[in-house]
Amino acid sequence: MSTSDFFLGPLPASERRREVWIQHAFGFILFEDVRGLAIQRLDPNSDATARAAALKAIDDTLSGLMMVIDGVSGGLCNSEYVVHLETKACLARIASGEVTYSLDLSNGDGFRMGYHGWLEDDFGRDPVAISKAPLAN
Repeated sequence: MSTSDFFLGPLPASERRREVWIQHAFGFILFEDVRGLAIQRLDPNSDATARAAALKAIDDTLSGLMMVIDGVSGGLCNSEYVVHLETKACLARIASGEVTYSLDLSNGDGFRMGYHGWLEDDFGRDPVAISKAPLAN
């Protein structure tokens, strides 16, 4: 699946829950559109050992990305300058493009912590995504 198969979940009312929700939404997007695509592109003829190794490589790559987002790694410097990455999650209105809420993810709760829950399909207490597929009876 990809994020195009989902609707955005309802925005939580409280500031703190919204902050956590947007972090989980970021994780959901990464897991659906990055991890999901990588898994989808695995060779379907791979044996179980090769598939397990490929899945581990995919998850280790995302783990490394989470460390960069958290600021644990990813800075390149000399005696005068440093280059680091900044990542923001933004909530914007579709009609106007106006950003109504944004969060610098390096100021979040720690993506390495969220990552482990995301591996278990846990994207928080407030739903970040609702499937567009009709429920089976």
